[in-house]
Amino acid sequence: MDDLRPSSGVAAGLAPLFPPGLQAIYGECRRLYPDQANPLQVTAIVKYWLGGPDPLDYISMYRNVGCPAQDVLEHWHYISLGLSDLYGDNRVHEFTGPEGPSGFGFELTFRLKREAGETAPPTWPAELMQGLARYVFQSENTFCSGDHISWHSPLDNSESRIQHMLLTEDPQMQPVQTPFGHVNFLQIVGVCAEELQAAQQWNGQGILDLLRGLHVAGGPWLITDMRRGETIFEIDPHLQDRVDKGIETDGSNLSGVSAKCVWDDLSRPPEDEDDSRSICIGSQPRRLSDKDTEQIREALRKGLEINSKSVLPPISSQRQSHDQPQQSVGHLQSHQTSRSRKDSLESESSAAIVPHELVRTRQLESVHLKFNQESGTLLPLCLRGRLLHGRHFTYKSINGDTAITFVSTGVEGAFATEEHPYAAHGPWLQILLTEEFVEQMLRDLQDLGSHDEIKLPKEYSWPDKKLKISVLPDCVFDSPLQ
Repeated sequence: MDDLRPSSGVAAGLAPLFPPGLQAIYGECRRLYPDQANPLQVTAIVKYWLGGPDPLDYISMYRNVGCPAQDVLEHWHYISLGLSDLYGDNRVHEFTGPEGPSGFGFELTFRLKREAGETAPPTWPAELMQGLARYVFQSENTFCSGDHISWHSPLDNSESRIQHMLLTEDPQMQPVQTPFGHVNFLQIVGVCAEELQAAQQWNGQGILDLLRGLHVAGGPWLITDMRRGETIFEIDPHLQDRVDKGIETDGSNLSGVSAKCVWDDLSRPPEDEDDSRSICIGSQPRRLSDKDTEQIREALRKGLEINSKSVLPPISSQRQSHDQPQQSVGHLQSHQTSRSRKDSLESESSAAIVPHELVRTRQLESVHLKFNQESGTLLPLCLRGRLLHGRHFTYKSINGDTAITFVSTGVEGAFATEEHPYAAHGPWLQILLTEEFVEQMLRDLQDLGSHDEIKLPKEYSWPDKKLKISVLPDCVFDSPLQ
């Protein structure tokens, strides 16, 4: 992380000088840690609003004695400041009033087991939190409890098996109301690859509950131990049965992932200048208007369940009600991936005026889907855990506005139909799959669900359905020609 240095916090006696948003969060911290009014902090020398690279103004680090009565170990408690609106003067976040969320509506926390002899908290979690904050600012994708983050690297750059993250509500931090809106606290929980996969196939909250039940895997407060060498399924093999039963009964509540993916319309030749498909070899994909990109964003961020039927949000610039039940979202975003903020879904280019005929809904005869390996391995989950349960699943490209949504026949509000199963609205493709075809695809895609190494590129084709899927190396998606 650039330009970071430890610094002491500001004494409680200077509290009236604090910006109101900052003061509100400090007040909650002082409630938990009345004897640590001057905590160690990590701060960016050049603030984000002055052109610095790191969105978090501060990360406060506290020593938590745990709770012996609940068998909670002593640990370090990290709390971010900057994802919410600290200042209320539009320097970072647009001020929208006190009724809604402050900034992105949350701050991140992290609980790290204190090792014997440690007198000061390690600073690497602050760098991790800055990386997640950069992803939020750049992509405009917010986090929710139950979400997972694929990181593919030990969180502390060691040899640890803890290489991915789940998110949950912090067990001690209470939501705060500031003059600029409300702020919740989402705790980062480090997990192994097998635990991440189980969260994807079933749901994040279920795996978090299993972690809470094992002292060595986190315990009631979900404290991350970077030296944990066994997964929860190795510690207690019976837990796999609980996960398998949950998948069979509930399906997956993972409604979408940020991914490396593209799609191609094989119905038209590439040289057709009137083609409004999302992927055009040798050229940049066209952008959607803000109201259309909002629907893609909402379809990824929320899976709405109404009267037991899965419903896609309508094409609308209005956000869905926060009272609707939320489903988990996966963020397939490693700490090595970064985009500038102007490329986010709500960027100026995305909000440009686009002629209606370029974003009309079109029925396609034949499509070719392309995924990187990680995205491809989620296809069996999409089919078995989502579509066979009457739901939908969205892949949202991290490289642009492209989105691919698979829908079952029970999903309402889709523009793909059984008569026209492939339909596109600008760069958003919907694919409707019947239960019979889903079962056939699951048989053909069996190797994607195994733990065996897959030799890439890998191609699957269903000529009678005019559908082709390719699983390609990551480098293909890093090319401007895709």
